[in-house]
Amino acid sequence: MGLLAAGQVVVLPFPFSDLSRNKYRPVLVLADACRGDWIACQITSNPYSDPRALALTDLDFANGRLAHTSYVRPGKLFTAHADLMEQVVGTVKPDFLGRAREAVIQMIRGMP
Repeated sequence: MGLLAAGQVVVLPFPFSDLSRNKYRPVLVLADACRGDWIACQITSNPYSDPRALALTDLDFANGRLAHTSYVRPGKLFTAHADLMEQVVGTVKPDFLGRAREAVIQMIRGMP
């Protein structure tokens, strides 16, 4: 895959809990963690009762899109190497990336 950048929505494999196989899911890339690693946030199409979840619609994309309205979950953070990221689905607008980052910061600070 080409160069990654914060704000991209990419697809990567998530292992099932028994590690028998993977399911490919989208994530929002939040920041470069150095040495090919990136901090990302889970995206789901299920509207969980997560008060911090941010709705992600077609209007939030600068380019590309997801098939359905989805939800970025700031409490579901992880680090993944660029080699795991299989496909760029699109790039969110800078204001959405800023809101996602701010939601993570507020969560860490213990604010609602």
